Amino acid sequence: MKYIDRNEIKQEKKQERGNYGANNTLRTLGSGKSIVWAILLIAFGFSAIALPFATSWGVVLVIAWLIVFSGGFQFIHAFQSKGIGSIVWKVLVAVLYLIVGLYFLINPLLGVAAFTFALAIFFVAEGLVDLVAYFQNQSVTGSGWIFFDGIVTLILGLMVWRQWPSSSLWVIGTLVGISMILTGTTRLMLSVAARGLQHSTAG
Repeated sequence: MKYIDRNEIKQEKKQERGNYGANNTLRTLGSGKSIVWAILLIAFGFSAIALPFATSWGVVLVIAWLIVFSGGFQFIHAFQSKGIGSIVWKVLVAVLYLIVGLYFLINPLLGVAAFTFALAIFFVAEGLVDLVAYFQNQSVTGSGWIFFDGIVTLILGLMVWRQWPSSSLWVIGTLVGISMILTGTTRLMLSVAARGLQHSTAG
């Protein structure tokens, strides 16, 4: 009588589930919807770069609404807390969120300028952190890319900082556009590769 190894059965089932998940991922990535979505992302990205201020304005309005909704949830959650100190503190935080969100909704131009300034500080800080990381890992293969990334990010941050507040007219919209183009291009390449792999597997 042949001995049945339960571990082997478990491994086979796990492998079957893994193959099913991989095939399902390939079907999703290689679908027409995925390719259309990628192309739309690229198109919207170029539109955002072509109209950077309008994009920046829209981004700030979306963030402002998110802050307002967050303040509302904080306010509701505050009264579910125990202890007067905790309730008061959470109510104050909620009120601050609501004030900031409503202020940006009423004055989106100031919101664009504020977010641009925050981005400048973030880029400078990120560039400095990358440079420190490079000098701590110079012996590691590929560390030159960390140095390159740090220099580019630092220069970008200083450029935005020096041109602020006039840089508010283009920074957020341009960065959002570039991000959308990169995301769309990556998704398009993955979709094309997945579709090619599907055809080769089927063949």
